Amino acid sequence: MIDFHSHILPEIDDGAQSVEESLEMLRMLKSQGVNTVCLTPHYLAMDESPDEFLVRREEAFKKLKSAINESDEEFQTLLLGAEVYYYPGICKMEELKKLTLDGTDLLLLEMPMASFGEFAIREIEELTQSSQVQVVIAHIERCIKFQKKGTLERLLDCGVMFQVNASFFNSRKTKRKALNMFKEGTIHFIGSDCHNIKYRPPKIGEAVDIITDKFSKDSLDEFFNNQKEYLN
Repeated sequence: MIDFHSHILPEIDDGAQSVEESLEMLRMLKSQGVNTVCLTPHYLAMDESPDEFLVRREEAFKKLKSAINESDEEFQTLLLGAEVYYYPGICKMEELKKLTLDGTDLLLLEMPMASFGEFAIREIEELTQSSQVQVVIAHIERCIKFQKKGTLERLLDCGVMFQVNASFFNSRKTKRKALNMFKEGTIHFIGSDCHNIKYRPPKIGEAVDIITDKFSKDSLDEFFNNQKEYLN
């Protein structure tokens, strides 16, 4: 099982504030059956260049790897990426490819919780069609209610992929919508979007249990096999 969206890297954003907290989140995910974790700290172009961000990310990753080695425990496969916040003109960023998930062209793009607007939609389409990156919109469930009718279908038609948070399934208010989207095949990745062990802990296992109760094991296996193919 893959956790496509997490803030586990220590001391780099509003996620884990210590190596010990990072390790505990990894242990929690492992107990839930997650064997691959995508480490996706926030990236804001207004604050730093991609290269500056990558230096900070590498420092945080070294701290985590050192602690993993010292713990003498077996942890998950860890893939480095970023949660890139959208800004007008992002399709002109020459170094955008550097922010994709390790070994892939997948770019986790965080959109504002507002109507995307025609300009942003065209930029997302341009990014996807340029073959520079494969856009995956982060926690799309947060944005749905703000969009004009047909916007999500338009993005899907041009090849954009959607990631949802485990909480989309876990909440009684949104569970039905989440299951419907899963059935329709419009969810490509699930992430815990975990930030800490107290207020925003990883609960991806709970979401998988809800999906399993509703659909066949074959459907779930197909979903996770598709995720593996995307990572390859």
